[in-house]
Amino acid sequence: MVGVRKGSLWRPSKSIIIYVEKNGGNEREEGRKKEEKHAVIPEINGDASKLGKSGGVYIPPFKLARMMKEVDDKSSPEYQRLTWDALRKSINGLVNKVNAANIKNIIPELFAENLIRGRGLFCRSCMKSQMASPGFTDVFSALVAVVNTKFPEVGDLLLRRIVLQLKRAYKRNDKPQLLAAVKFVAHLVNQQVAHEIIALELLTVLLEKPTDDSVEVAVGFVTECGSILQDLSPRGLHGIFERFRGILHEGEIDKRVQFLIEGLFAIRRAKFQGYPAVRPELDLVEQEDQLTHEVSLDEEIDPETNLDIFKPDPNYMENEKRYEELKKSLLGEEEESEGDDEGSDAESDDDDDESDEETEESMQIKDETETNLVNLRRTIYLTIMSSVDFEEAGHKLLKIHLEPGQEMELCIMLLECCSQERTYLRYYGLLGQRFCMINKVHQENFETCFVKQYSMIHRLETNKLRNVAKFFAHLLGTFALPWHVLSYIRLTEEDTTSSSRIFIKILFQELSEHLGIRLLNERLNDPTMQDSFESIFPKDNPKNTRFCINFFTSIGLGGLTENLREYLKNMPRLIMQQQKQVPDSDSDNESASSGSSDSGTSSESESDSASSDESDRKRSKRRRK
Repeated sequence: MVGVRKGSLWRPSKSIIIYVEKNGGNEREEGRKKEEKHAVIPEINGDASKLGKSGGVYIPPFKLARMMKEVDDKSSPEYQRLTWDALRKSINGLVNKVNAANIKNIIPELFAENLIRGRGLFCRSCMKSQMASPGFTDVFSALVAVVNTKFPEVGDLLLRRIVLQLKRAYKRNDKPQLLAAVKFVAHLVNQQVAHEIIALELLTVLLEKPTDDSVEVAVGFVTECGSILQDLSPRGLHGIFERFRGILHEGEIDKRVQFLIEGLFAIRRAKFQGYPAVRPELDLVEQEDQLTHEVSLDEEIDPETNLDIFKPDPNYMENEKRYEELKKSLLGEEEESEGDDEGSDAESDDDDDESDEETEESMQIKDETETNLVNLRRTIYLTIMSSVDFEEAGHKLLKIHLEPGQEMELCIMLLECCSQERTYLRYYGLLGQRFCMINKVHQENFETCFVKQYSMIHRLETNKLRNVAKFFAHLLGTFALPWHVLSYIRLTEEDTTSSSRIFIKILFQELSEHLGIRLLNERLNDPTMQDSFESIFPKDNPKNTRFCINFFTSIGLGGLTENLREYLKNMPRLIMQQQKQVPDSDSDNESASSGSSDSGTSSESESDSASSDESDRKRSKRRRK
């Protein structure tokens, strides 16, 4: 006897009960077939409006096709129910098998289905598939972008549902669902289905009260769609990165998330290379055909879930005929163009055969595994370590064949070898100086390395930090590196950390040893270089000026701040002079009135002083008595 498992949703069907109760093999089969027939037919012939999303009993495709042929009234609810199930299965199948390689073949098949009737099914299927496979988000977004050009209401419905899903996941702290929804929104922004304003709104919400999870989601979102935001809204993206910088300086988030933010800044400095907005094979929509929808996170959103449920259509036949005509207009031109392409391909086959030999000869293999780069770095490292002195090392390194753009690897490896030493070796500074003097390209690359190292100085240990600072101090002290690189350093309490202050301290102490305090002071007071030194010796705010003076005084280089001290001392007088230089007739009247008041007050003060003198004399006489 077959029973029910307690605590589960499983129940025995009538066909199983008949199968168990009957003993003969033939009787079992007949009983099962009868029950299957009676289980399916009442479900179809009954009230179709009572059926839910799932569609009731599963019907095999061959049986569904046969039942659709047997129905005489094509406008009946039963037939509409059958076509609805077929539409749902077809859309799910097409969406589930789409990828970057076959998307151009899937799109005509998708347009062959009634997407106006099944727009709710299409949106639901896209969201489920994307949630199951976030790695294919850009493919689903490209599919939606193409459908959006012909049926904008489909793109608008999908965007509203995704935003609603995002808001629900954020309120429930459902991180996996939030990550998937955020990624979908990012790629819809890339495809210009969604307006960029929703991206900035979302980032503002995530970074308003930063937590480890919200910052991590925001970093992933900017990584996905930062490339297009840089083109469409550079000011908004700059504001978001300033917020990231503030979060990083506050230091209240986990170290792992801090590294994520630093990696995002590195991606931004590289202008989002490796993170394009749209891959070339998924760039299917022309810019003039794109339709962009604006949805705000603050507005109330209607997901229109009733579109996912079957409802009989009183004008079913008319709507189907209209879509058939629309489908012919959509797919007819594409079929003709495909035929023309086949004809042209057949004509060009001969030309292709002839040109194959030439292309094979000119074809070159590109190394995408960076094996050549690793071998180059190994060669540079071994050359630096095996040389007796810097002259020999420079001579050997110049013989290494470098491809255009690989000069930076030489500078990076030299700086890396220098930082790995226990103590700073002058060998590396002399070698770097020689390369800067030989080729201006190396000078520019070392300047780039200076900026990069200073921005990531908090990652270095104290020993590495000291070696890097002494290396750059040698290049600056020998004038191998231009001094305008110091403009990247902003010496204020807010813009520096403990690591950056140690770096600046060692840098200037080494420079004073190389040049002497007098020559260093002359160099820093050079009128032609004042624009480059404004950030180190700030005069914008008395607070920053005092901080700079105290910093250099504490490291034993207070003599470099004489001009700052003089400026700070004369600052009130300068402010008064600026105020007096503003000519205004009202100020003259006020000065006249103030003059009269001053004369009155002076006379009063004189009378007061005279009376006070008399009182003092009387007191002295009383004391004598």
